[in-house]
Amino acid sequence: MERSGATLWPRADKEEGLATLFVVSLIVGAAAGAVGASFRASLYGAESLRDALVTWSHGAAWPGFFAVVGACAIATAVAARLVRRFAPPASGSGIPHVEAVLHDQVPPAPYTLAPVKFAGGVLAIGAGLALGREGPTVQMGASIAVLIGRIFRLPRSDYRVLLAAGAGAGLATAFNAPLAGAAFVLEELVQSFDRRITISALTASATAIAIARALLGDTLDFHVAALPDVPAEARPLFFALGAVMGLVAIAYNHSLLRTLVAFERVPFPVEARAALIGAAVGALAWARPGAVGGGDAITEGALSGGQGMQLVALVFVVRFALGAVSYAAATPGGLFAPLLALGAQFGLMFGWACRWAIPGLDVAAQSFALVGMAALFAGVVRAPLTGMVLVSEMTGNVTLLLQMLGACAAAMLVPTLLRDAPIYESLREKLVGSPHDEAKAIPSPRAREEGQDERPA
Repeated sequence: MERSGATLWPRADKEEGLATLFVVSLIVGAAAGAVGASFRASLYGAESLRDALVTWSHGAAWPGFFAVVGACAIATAVAARLVRRFAPPASGSGIPHVEAVLHDQVPPAPYTLAPVKFAGGVLAIGAGLALGREGPTVQMGASIAVLIGRIFRLPRSDYRVLLAAGAGAGLATAFNAPLAGAAFVLEELVQSFDRRITISALTASATAIAIARALLGDTLDFHVAALPDVPAEARPLFFALGAVMGLVAIAYNHSLLRTLVAFERVPFPVEARAALIGAAVGALAWARPGAVGGGDAITEGALSGGQGMQLVALVFVVRFALGAVSYAAATPGGLFAPLLALGAQFGLMFGWACRWAIPGLDVAAQSFALVGMAALFAGVVRAPLTGMVLVSEMTGNVTLLLQMLGACAAAMLVPTLLRDAPIYESLREKLVGSPHDEAKAIPSPRAREEGQDERPA
């Protein structure tokens, strides 16, 4: 379904209240940045604790193995319990729920969402589930915007603009990528270039990054060696990479959705299903610690090109399955970071194959890995601008933008021709279409404004 900023947020006077919106966007950005930075720092701590436990377990024989498996199972089960008991909309990425709120298809989440998303995300991702940090920061940013918008009693149109801007600030903080956060708002959340939305999104993302960098420092997420420009005769290979990535994106979307359906049919409580998934991830963490978690180390390894072909292929297959299974645990966690890892790995393998098939090819395999990140993102999410800006900001590399354009175009073309829906559209339809969705029990913003219910969003 196409979205339009003009229909979602009609306003007679584009300048009315703009100064107030700007100031409130600064506050939202600062709050989202502080929470997002704290979340990232907590994840670093949880991952360090997991690594320390795994290291200890290798010297403790079978008791050490069961300690790792048990700890991961318990952490995942507790995360699922927090979600089910206190904030059902906190399950999964949260981006489909934010989009549904912007469509008036579901009401905003309760104020309990932010602490549940924070704690549940640290437990689940810290346990090793292949989930991204951006899902929690996006939804927490939106939830913070809801609270601040109500405190300042903004009109309904600006209240929703602020919600989108808060979500963008959350994404910006997750990846230290302010432009990507603003692009995400305009391209994915509202699919419209509107002055009020743009000003609010840019303001919130810029402020969020300023706060986050003050707390965490200003370093690139991935350190990539300088990659030379690609010769003209090799550029068609990146269109081919994008087309193949489009097929990988279709497989990924179908795998994720079918895995969700399969696990929902398992006749166990959600906490038991989450514990089983956590136990399996714990066993994998004990055997190969680098294969679990959000995937930043895997992405860094692919971009360095220092791994063997067989290892990369094996980890790609494992991570492809692990991402879908992890999402089915119904704990907080996003899709972006695992997608970037898969894109980098597949792109690296594609680059190796090209260099083998074309002797004398003067293109580094790492160039295909970097472009592959943006291409798979475009194929799965269908937000190519966000993907290209995100990868460029995270790696500090802009020499391959032309190749990214071609690859992302092809990666979007193939799923579109094959009528495969973007992943967040499918997840949103699944959320809205469920008659048992507990989020629907919360009154809508319009109902509250008309005085039908005064409970907080």
